[in-house]
Amino acid sequence: MDSSDEGSMPRLKEFLLTFFMPEKCYDHFFLYFNFMHVPCLKIVLSKIMGILILVGIVIAPLPQIWKVLWSGGSNGLCMTSIFLELLAISTHAAFCYTQKFPFGAWGESLFALIQIAVLALLVQHYQGKTIKGVCFLALYCGFMFFLASPLTPVSVVWTLHEWNVLLVIAGRFFQARSNFRWGHTGQLSALSVFLALLGSLGRIFSSLQLHAVACCCSVVILAQVLMYWSKSMINSEKERQLEKDKAE
Repeated sequence: MDSSDEGSMPRLKEFLLTFFMPEKCYDHFFLYFNFMHVPCLKIVLSKIMGILILVGIVIAPLPQIWKVLWSGGSNGLCMTSIFLELLAISTHAAFCYTQKFPFGAWGESLFALIQIAVLALLVQHYQGKTIKGVCFLALYCGFMFFLASPLTPVSVVWTLHEWNVLLVIAGRFFQARSNFRWGHTGQLSALSVFLALLGSLGRIFSSLQLHAVACCCSVVILAQVLMYWSKSMINSEKERQLEKDKAE
Protein backbone atom coordinates (compact mmCIF):
# COMPACT_ATOMS: atom_id res chain seq x y z
CA MET A 1 0.00 0.00 0.00
CA ASP A 2 1.19 3.49 -0.82
CA SER A 3 2.57 5.47 2.14
CA SER A 4 0.14 8.33 1.42
CA ASP A 5 -2.77 5.85 1.65
CA GLU A 6 -1.40 4.54 4.94
CA GLY A 7 -1.29 8.09 6.27
CA SER A 8 -4.79 8.96 5.05
CA MET A 9 -6.46 5.97 6.71
CA PRO A 10 -5.52 6.97 10.30
CA ARG A 11 -6.65 10.54 9.53
CA LEU A 12 -9.97 9.25 8.21
CA LYS A 13 -10.40 7.03 11.25
CA GLU A 14 -9.57 9.91 13.58
CA PHE A 15 -12.12 12.12 11.79
CA LEU A 16 -14.85 9.48 12.02
CA LEU A 17 -14.11 8.73 15.68
CA THR A 18 -14.11 12.43 16.56
CA PHE A 19 -17.38 13.41 14.91
CA PHE A 20 -19.48 10.36 14.07
CA MET A 21 -18.87 7.18 16.06
CA PRO A 22 -17.01 5.45 18.92
CA GLU A 23 -14.22 3.01 18.11
CA LYS A 24 -16.37 -0.07 18.67
CA CYS A 25 -18.72 1.12 15.91
CA TYR A 26 -15.78 1.83 13.61
CA ASP A 27 -14.71 -1.79 14.12
CA HIS A 28 -18.22 -3.06 13.40
CA PHE A 29 -18.45 -1.08 10.15
CA PHE A 30 -14.93 -1.22 8.73
CA LEU A 31 -13.35 -4.34 10.24
CA TYR A 32 -16.29 -6.75 10.45
CA PHE A 33 -18.39 -5.02 7.73
CA ASN A 34 -21.44 -5.29 9.95
CA PHE A 35 -23.30 -2.29 8.52
CA MET A 36 -26.63 -3.33 10.06
CA HIS A 37 -25.49 -3.05 13.68
CA VAL A 38 -28.51 -1.14 15.02
CA PRO A 39 -26.95 0.50 18.13
CA CYS A 40 -24.09 1.87 16.02
CA LEU A 41 -26.44 3.02 13.27
CA LYS A 42 -28.41 4.86 15.92
CA ILE A 43 -25.25 6.58 17.19
CA VAL A 44 -24.13 7.63 13.68
CA LEU A 45 -27.58 8.92 12.73
CA SER A 46 -27.77 10.84 15.99
CA LYS A 47 -24.38 12.45 15.32
CA ILE A 48 -25.31 13.39 11.75
CA MET A 49 -28.63 14.88 12.80
CA GLY A 50 -26.92 16.77 15.60
CA ILE A 51 -24.52 18.33 13.09
CA LEU A 52 -27.44 19.27 10.81
CA ILE A 53 -29.28 20.90 13.71
CA LEU A 54 -26.12 22.76 14.74
CA VAL A 55 -25.60 24.01 11.19
CA GLY A 56 -29.23 25.07 10.94
CA ILE A 57 -29.10 27.03 14.19
CA VAL A 58 -25.63 28.57 14.28
CA ILE A 59 -24.57 29.07 10.66
CA ALA A 60 -27.91 29.78 8.94
CA PRO A 61 -28.19 33.48 9.91
CA LEU A 62 -24.66 34.33 8.71
CA PRO A 63 -25.30 34.20 4.92
CA GLN A 64 -28.39 36.37 5.44
CA ILE A 65 -26.44 38.98 7.41
CA TRP A 66 -23.71 38.97 4.76
CA LYS A 67 -26.21 39.39 1.92
CA VAL A 68 -27.90 42.33 3.64
CA LEU A 69 -24.53 44.02 4.25
CA TRP A 70 -23.27 43.27 0.74
CA SER A 71 -26.40 44.52 -1.03
CA GLY A 72 -26.95 47.47 1.28
CA GLY A 73 -30.66 46.68 1.52
CA SER A 74 -33.15 44.49 3.35
CA ASN A 75 -36.15 44.45 1.04
CA GLY A 76 -37.95 41.13 1.05
CA LEU A 77 -37.14 40.34 4.68
CA CYS A 78 -40.16 40.25 6.96
CA MET A 79 -39.48 41.90 10.31
CA THR A 80 -42.34 39.99 11.95
CA SER A 81 -40.76 36.71 10.86
CA ILE A 82 -37.37 37.74 12.24
CA PHE A 83 -38.93 38.82 15.52
CA LEU A 84 -40.81 35.53 15.98
CA GLU A 85 -37.70 33.47 15.18
CA LEU A 86 -35.69 35.57 17.62
CA LEU A 87 -38.35 35.05 20.27
CA ALA A 88 -38.37 31.28 19.68
CA ILE A 89 -34.60 30.92 20.08
CA SER A 90 -34.57 33.34 23.04
CA THR A 91 -37.17 31.36 24.98
CA HIS A 92 -35.20 28.17 24.38
CA ALA A 93 -31.98 29.76 25.60
CA ALA A 94 -33.72 31.28 28.65
CA PHE A 95 -35.33 27.94 29.49
CA CYS A 96 -32.00 26.09 29.35
CA TYR A 97 -30.31 28.82 31.41
CA THR A 98 -32.97 28.82 34.13
CA GLN A 99 -32.90 25.02 34.28
CA LYS A 100 -29.11 25.21 34.73
CA PHE A 101 -28.34 23.04 31.72
CA PRO A 102 -24.63 22.89 30.79
CA PHE A 103 -23.62 25.60 28.33
CA GLY A 104 -22.64 22.98 25.75
CA ALA A 105 -26.30 21.91 25.55
CA TRP A 106 -27.62 25.33 24.53
CA GLY A 107 -24.64 27.51 23.65
CA GLU A 108 -25.47 27.40 19.93
CA SER A 109 -28.81 29.08 20.71
CA LEU A 110 -26.99 31.99 22.34
CA PHE A 111 -24.81 32.55 19.26
CA ALA A 112 -27.85 32.23 17.00
CA LEU A 113 -29.95 34.76 18.92
CA ILE A 114 -27.07 37.26 18.83
CA GLN A 115 -26.88 36.89 15.04
CA ILE A 116 -30.64 37.22 14.58
CA ALA A 117 -30.71 40.29 16.86
CA VAL A 118 -27.99 41.84 14.68
CA LEU A 119 -30.01 40.95 11.57
CA ALA A 120 -33.10 42.63 13.04
CA LEU A 121 -31.07 45.78 13.66
CA LEU A 122 -29.71 45.73 10.10
CA VAL A 123 -33.18 45.29 8.60
CA GLN A 124 -34.45 48.30 10.54
CA HIS A 125 -31.35 50.31 9.62
CA TYR A 126 -31.68 49.73 5.87
CA GLN A 127 -35.36 50.59 6.07
CA GLY A 128 -34.41 54.01 7.41
CA LYS A 129 -35.47 53.16 10.96
CA THR A 130 -32.11 53.01 12.71
CA ILE A 131 -33.32 54.64 15.94
CA LYS A 132 -36.27 52.27 16.04
CA GLY A 133 -33.87 49.37 15.53
CA VAL A 134 -31.62 50.49 18.39
CA CYS A 135 -34.65 50.89 20.67
CA PHE A 136 -35.84 47.43 19.66
CA LEU A 137 -32.44 45.97 20.50
CA ALA A 138 -32.40 47.71 23.90
CA LEU A 139 -35.89 46.46 24.72
CA TYR A 140 -34.92 42.97 23.62
CA CYS A 141 -31.89 42.94 25.93
CA GLY A 142 -34.14 44.06 28.81
CA PHE A 143 -36.65 41.35 27.94
CA MET A 144 -33.94 38.66 27.94
CA PHE A 145 -32.56 39.87 31.27
CA PHE A 146 -36.05 39.75 32.81
CA LEU A 147 -36.87 36.37 31.24
CA ALA A 148 -33.68 34.72 32.54
CA SER A 149 -33.91 36.30 35.99
CA PRO A 150 -35.66 34.89 39.08
CA LEU A 151 -38.28 37.64 38.64
CA THR A 152 -39.97 35.55 35.92
CA PRO A 153 -41.97 32.57 37.24
CA VAL A 154 -40.70 29.21 36.04
CA SER A 155 -44.16 28.38 34.71
CA VAL A 156 -43.98 31.35 32.33
CA VAL A 157 -40.61 30.24 30.96
CA TRP A 158 -41.93 26.68 30.55
CA THR A 159 -45.01 27.92 28.68
CA LEU A 160 -42.98 30.09 26.32
CA HIS A 161 -40.61 27.19 25.69
CA GLU A 162 -43.54 24.91 24.83
CA TRP A 163 -44.64 27.49 22.23
CA ASN A 164 -41.19 27.40 20.65
CA VAL A 165 -42.12 25.35 17.58
CA LEU A 166 -45.34 27.32 17.06
CA LEU A 167 -43.34 30.57 17.06
CA VAL A 168 -40.97 29.18 14.42
CA ILE A 169 -43.89 28.01 12.27
CA ALA A 170 -45.59 31.39 12.58
CA GLY A 171 -42.35 33.14 11.61
CA ARG A 172 -41.92 31.03 8.48
CA PHE A 173 -45.59 31.59 7.61
CA PHE A 174 -45.23 35.38 7.77
CA GLN A 175 -42.09 35.26 5.59
CA ALA A 176 -43.84 33.05 3.03
CA ARG A 177 -46.87 35.36 3.03
CA SER A 178 -44.59 38.36 2.51
CA ASN A 179 -42.89 36.64 -0.44
CA PHE A 180 -46.28 35.84 -2.00
CA ARG A 181 -47.56 39.35 -1.39
CA TRP A 182 -44.61 41.11 -3.03
CA GLY A 183 -44.06 38.53 -5.74
CA HIS A 184 -40.32 38.21 -5.01
CA THR A 185 -37.94 37.26 -2.19
CA GLY A 186 -35.75 40.36 -2.37
CA GLN A 187 -32.58 40.00 -0.33
CA LEU A 188 -33.67 36.74 1.28
CA SER A 189 -30.63 34.44 1.27
CA ALA A 190 -31.21 31.10 -0.44
CA LEU A 191 -28.26 29.62 1.48
CA SER A 192 -29.72 30.69 4.83
CA VAL A 193 -33.07 29.17 3.92
CA PHE A 194 -31.37 25.94 2.81
CA LEU A 195 -29.34 25.71 6.04
CA ALA A 196 -32.48 26.34 8.10
CA LEU A 197 -34.14 23.53 6.16
CA LEU A 198 -31.26 21.19 7.03
CA GLY A 199 -31.71 22.07 10.68
CA SER A 200 -35.43 21.32 10.51
CA LEU A 201 -34.77 18.00 8.79
CA GLY A 202 -32.23 17.17 11.48
CA ARG A 203 -34.87 17.70 14.18
CA ILE A 204 -37.35 15.51 12.33
CA PHE A 205 -34.93 12.64 11.84
CA SER A 206 -33.45 12.88 15.32
CA SER A 207 -36.88 12.16 16.77
CA LEU A 208 -37.64 9.44 14.24
CA GLN A 209 -34.20 7.83 14.00
CA LEU A 210 -35.17 4.64 15.83
CA HIS A 211 -38.13 4.12 13.52
CA ALA A 212 -35.94 4.91 10.52
CA VAL A 213 -33.32 2.34 11.55
CA ALA A 214 -36.02 -0.24 12.16
CA CYS A 215 -37.51 0.56 8.76
CA CYS A 216 -34.12 0.14 7.04
CA CYS A 217 -33.61 -3.22 8.70
CA SER A 218 -37.09 -4.29 7.60
CA VAL A 219 -36.28 -3.25 4.02
CA VAL A 220 -33.10 -5.35 4.11
CA ILE A 221 -34.98 -8.35 5.46
CA LEU A 222 -37.71 -7.95 2.84
CA ALA A 223 -35.08 -7.75 0.10
CA GLN A 224 -33.48 -10.93 1.44
CA VAL A 225 -36.85 -12.69 1.47
CA LEU A 226 -37.40 -11.79 -2.17
CA MET A 227 -33.80 -12.59 -3.14
CA TYR A 228 -33.78 -16.00 -1.49
CA TRP A 229 -37.41 -16.84 -2.30
CA SER A 230 -36.65 -19.74 -4.65
CA LYS A 231 -33.97 -21.18 -2.39
CA SER A 232 -36.30 -21.00 0.59
CA MET A 233 -39.00 -22.83 -1.36
CA ILE A 234 -36.53 -25.56 -2.34
CA ASN A 235 -35.28 -25.93 1.24
CA SER A 236 -38.84 -26.10 2.55
CA GLU A 237 -39.67 -28.79 0.00
CA LYS A 238 -36.57 -30.76 1.01
CA GLU A 239 -37.48 -30.53 4.69
CA ARG A 240 -41.02 -31.74 4.01
CA GLN A 241 -39.64 -34.62 1.97
CA LEU A 242 -37.22 -35.58 4.78
CA GLU A 243 -40.02 -35.50 7.34
CA LYS A 244 -42.16 -37.64 5.03
CA ASP A 245 -39.32 -40.14 4.61
CA LYS A 246 -38.79 -40.34 8.36
CA ALA A 247 -42.50 -40.92 8.92
CA GLU A 248 -42.46 -43.78 6.46
